[in-house]
Amino acid sequence: MSESRRRARIDAAPPETGFSLLETIMALTILLVVAVGLLPLGVVATTTTENQGHLTARTTEYAQDKLEQLLALAYGDTTSDTRVFPATDLNGSGLTVGGNADPAAPVDLYVDYLDPNGTLLPSVGGVPPATWFYMRAWSVANPSLNLKQITVTAVVRSGLGGAGTLPQSTVSALKTFPF
Repeated sequence: MSESRRRARIDAAPPETGFSLLETIMALTILLVVAVGLLPLGVVATTTTENQGHLTARTTEYAQDKLEQLLALAYGDTTSDTRVFPATDLNGSGLTVGGNADPAAPVDLYVDYLDPNGTLLPSVGGVPPATWFYMRAWSVANPSLNLKQITVTAVVRSGLGGAGTLPQSTVSALKTFPF
């Protein structure tokens, strides 16, 4: 093979292709910047799921539980203590008209507290237990003759991330006499 043919063959060979180390590092740097930029979205998604998903569902469940307990009382019951479960016959308000379903201003005989697992906690003298996580406040109104409206609001003490509105749920029902 002649020298000129060999040289033509070498010159005709395709150049080496691929990425250099510098190009690879630059691509990884760009990828890292994008990933770090998207990281806060994951944190926001997790926080929103916990606060507005899990905690809101639990407050709704606990508010409904309290409403069902109150609806199970007799229309004229004015003494059952519904701050404990099962309700005792004395030292409570029963379905006496009163209370306040606003968790910011609960009334002693119309509020109870739950731990993070939903276990009822005793309160002494209207002082909330230190370990409460959910609070349920309720009111009983008498909008017309032989009709009582029961409203229960459950609220969580703190949400994940400490930002935004705390999850809370309010449920209401009517109870008629003689039922």
